[in-house]
Amino acid sequence: MKTLVIVSHPNLEQSRINRTWMQELKKHKEITIHTLYQEYPDGKINVAHEQSLLESHDRIILQFPFYWYSTPSLLKQWQDEVLSYGWAYGEGGDKLHGKELGLAISTFGPEDSYQSTGYNHFTMETLTTPLQQTSNLIGTKFLPLFVLNGVMYVSEQELAENAKAYVDYVFQPSKKEA
Repeated sequence: MKTLVIVSHPNLEQSRINRTWMQELKKHKEITIHTLYQEYPDGKINVAHEQSLLESHDRIILQFPFYWYSTPSLLKQWQDEVLSYGWAYGEGGDKLHGKELGLAISTFGPEDSYQSTGYNHFTMETLTTPLQQTSNLIGTKFLPLFVLNGVMYVSEQELAENAKAYVDYVFQPSKKEA
């Protein structure tokens, strides 16, 4: 299964978590890593190139820090421009049908803050509902979330273990393969 990981972090060089995740993924040449902020520092997205990348992979993972209960701005712009009507959804928009979509998210807040009784009042599953619905609309199978909470308190050993778990997540067999 060809896997594309789209890394969307506006300050990747300063991100201990997302940078470590990406470095661990780079050990596996069968994973294509695509860094949006590096590719498009001017914010001008090459839609045809992005669509071609998506078409040539079976599994797409969006990797990002959770900003204001959503994705970083360039990833949202990417969604708006790349997942276009007639290509990703709507009449003739079937180019992603049958592919898989997963999310790898890092959060500042601890895990217990993402509960109905926690500080944020909602679970990560609830807060990512718009991305789940995007997956439904574009015809992809939505994978379980991969989340690392409380990133400020993660030790180097915990991060190393988590990065290996992330690779396992990226390579997890789909239900149709298992």
